[in-house]
Amino acid sequence: MFQEFKIDNLEQFPKDLDALLNKQRVTIDQITTNDESSYETVLKPLQDLDEELGLFFTPLSHLNSVMNSEETQKAYEESIPLLSKFSSEMAQNTALFNKIEQIKAADDEAKTVVSHEVRDFVLSGVKLPEEKKKRMEEISLKLSELSNQFSQNLLDATNAYELIIEDPKDVEGIPQSDIDAAKEELDGKTVYKFTLQIPSYLAYMTYGPNREYRKEISKAYATRAPENADVIDQILALKQEKAKLLNFESYAHYALETRDASKQEDVLSFLNDLADAALPQAKNELEEIKTFAQKTDGITDLAGYDVGYYSEKLKKEKFDFDDTMTKPYFEQSKVLGGLLDIVSELFGVTFKAVDVPTWHECVKPFDIFDDGELSGRIYFDLEARKEKRGGAWMNDWETHYVDSKGQKHLASAFIVCNFSPTTDENPSLLRHDDVVTLFHEMGHAIHHLFGKCHERSVSGINGVAWDVVEFPSQFLENFAYEAAILKRFGFHHQTKEPISDTLLAKIKETKNFQAALGILRQVEFSLFDFKLHQELYQGEEVQDLIDSIREKTSLLKAPSYNKFQHGFAHIFAGGYAAGYYSYKWAEVLSADAFFSCLDDKTGLDKESAKGYKEFILANGGAKEMSDLYQEWLGRKPDVKSLIKLYEIA
Repeated sequence: MFQEFKIDNLEQFPKDLDALLNKQRVTIDQITTNDESSYETVLKPLQDLDEELGLFFTPLSHLNSVMNSEETQKAYEESIPLLSKFSSEMAQNTALFNKIEQIKAADDEAKTVVSHEVRDFVLSGVKLPEEKKKRMEEISLKLSELSNQFSQNLLDATNAYELIIEDPKDVEGIPQSDIDAAKEELDGKTVYKFTLQIPSYLAYMTYGPNREYRKEISKAYATRAPENADVIDQILALKQEKAKLLNFESYAHYALETRDASKQEDVLSFLNDLADAALPQAKNELEEIKTFAQKTDGITDLAGYDVGYYSEKLKKEKFDFDDTMTKPYFEQSKVLGGLLDIVSELFGVTFKAVDVPTWHECVKPFDIFDDGELSGRIYFDLEARKEKRGGAWMNDWETHYVDSKGQKHLASAFIVCNFSPTTDENPSLLRHDDVVTLFHEMGHAIHHLFGKCHERSVSGINGVAWDVVEFPSQFLENFAYEAAILKRFGFHHQTKEPISDTLLAKIKETKNFQAALGILRQVEFSLFDFKLHQELYQGEEVQDLIDSIREKTSLLKAPSYNKFQHGFAHIFAGGYAAGYYSYKWAEVLSADAFFSCLDDKTGLDKESAKGYKEFILANGGAKEMSDLYQEWLGRKPDVKSLIKLYEIA
């Protein structure tokens, strides 16, 4: 039923891909030139080709992220131009466009597919004169190369740095599991190695007692990949040129064509309103840290690299709480089991572990059954390793749909995280943040896996507007703070005692600790990203823009060496350009939906959750999210729900 995960020969892969693309070119040519012009004979078989290509290529892009090697890099870098060329040809196939434009679809899903296809063709420049079309093609190819280069520069820079600490005094107070991970033998003596990989970097920035070392590692992090400055200039110039070719005044204007938000002003006023709502409380939060740092260590010049450290200490004093207290209770396998139980209970599904080929021994695959019927498959790859790129993400592989021969396909997806690895001393233990991350990615996964559409292009996460894609992930993540939920899997990994009510209350209290500062930071990233794409910025102008935004959003002056943008992979390598605001935009939906599905006693309101599954998740991209929301709850989401979620006065 499902594909088997394997790549037989990485060296041969680009050649096999080329052969597949050539075979698809023949089929596309037949569809374009024959006399058939119905939805069933044009768009049905075209969606089959999309699925076929995804099934073939996803394993390589996935491997390049989770088992990165010179071989995967080489195969990936040779494949990208082939794919870009192919998608550019598709996008410029005027005869096919003319055929699709005439199609009269019968049902709603198919109508959405047609309208999305026509819109995407127009946005890819199908109506442009020949020389402009050619330029669009060149731009697309160059942009995909540049975003890959941005990522690789960042990964290389992240891996190139090591902070070697010899004095045990300088690691005092760091959680034991992080110390164990950092411990190495060098020339017969024990040293501690910290890197720019997120678990290691955060461990020192949050708990590292030596201020000079914090400054050093934070400076290394903030100055990674300076060569990306040039990459950014090229990316911005090409995006602006692309937008102008299509008669948009800017890339931001172009980007909103495929979004839930309709006007640039709506995005900017939404972000500014959010900043205004958070600002008074944020100032108080920072003042509290400053006072605390001065009282504790006589620090009178609080810097960015002190904030994480003193926040954690303040949190501990204020709530007598830190991550290390909960970490022993969140054993990876128990948390995963608990998460699967919760999803099962909320949405009436079951998960069954399966023994199928994967890419690494720590991967855990499960089959999903809905009402007793097999409906999907999910793979979890949760532990950090050096061949894996940082962060956490969900990657869709197979899609739920009915193909042109009437055959039903089922969906599959991968969830990838970078949690502390299992060691000889300890199982993989999660910080509460990690628990939240896992719930978040699972929210994305079930959006794809619970899709019930019969048209591939709008099934699961396909066809979902960019700025609402984070809604289902944030929705599920909100449950990871509820005591009734955490009780289900919070057991000490050694003593097996359940997590105490006191600790659970503290998780909830500390969730909104410095929430206003957190919102300001997200608004800063969002405003920078959106404004950056409203006109063309080059060279120093990029830094000037972020500096001007920080005058409002950054209450501590960032050091002049801080080149945050060189590591802003979300927008320069991850498809979030002029779209980073979507995290907060979607959060309004998710906060509102969460309060609708929350039951104070059990944590779960199954009746509302059933509606959420049937209206929101099952329909994927078949309708506008705002319409689906209206159908589900009979109203628009309320922005106040977001302020309520963060308990901001």
